[in-house]
Amino acid sequence: MELTDRVVIVTGAANGIGAGLVRRFVAEGAREVVVADLDGDAAEALAKELGPVAVPARVDVTVEADTQNLVAGTLSRHGRVDLFCANAGITSGAGTDATDAQWERTWSVNVLSHVYASRAVLPSMLERGSGYFLATCSAAGLLTSVDDAPYAVTKHAAVAYAEWLSIHYGDKGIRVSALCPQGVDTRMLRDGLDIGHRGARVTAASGAVLPVDAVVDAVVAGLAAEEFLILPHPEVAKYERHRATDRERWLAGMRSLAAQA
Repeated sequence: MELTDRVVIVTGAANGIGAGLVRRFVAEGAREVVVADLDGDAAEALAKELGPVAVPARVDVTVEADTQNLVAGTLSRHGRVDLFCANAGITSGAGTDATDAQWERTWSVNVLSHVYASRAVLPSMLERGSGYFLATCSAAGLLTSVDDAPYAVTKHAAVAYAEWLSIHYGDKGIRVSALCPQGVDTRMLRDGLDIGHRGARVTAASGAVLPVDAVVDAVVAGLAAEEFLILPHPEVAKYERHRATDRERWLAGMRSLAAQA
């Protein structure tokens, strides 16, 4: 996919990877980039910075009606959504002690929001015979997330759902990509490091902590090539192969890494 003249929606768009995607899509000549975020003020500030191509929207991705209205509003302005970036995501920082509320919230943001987005955007894409769905899933969706059980489980589910979409709609003009970065210099990782969370320390120690712009570069290249897996950290592919071919060794290595963090 080339980004010039495209109509794009990005959720979780006011900060981190989402904000980086918005800035790059505007720079690439998109017709409109919808800056959708739960923090409406932050979305509005970013859109104001970038000019009329960026349109702010306060959206709670865990409320299906919000996503339906987001897509409907975009369709009313342009008649199409070319690219939907389901980027909103949260961590829990919890393991077996995670409360039901933490599990439900993490599931709603990291998985159900992708389901709601696909329900909202696929009908018009299928009618046109073209469209692109980008799911931000994390390397945790291919590997794991030390000390954050809800995050690991939901990111695996997000990858699985993206695969399912690709299998069922890839021959009907719908392209799907799963963005799976490891450590990225965002507020999410920095906050984890600030409080000394072991999972954040393991992530930071497992490879380069990339700037957001490097992740965005990988996304633009992945969209252009229409690759399913977008891996800003290429070593993640190697880790996934090790996990698949020698699970016992991989598990032992992860236990050792967690113990050292």
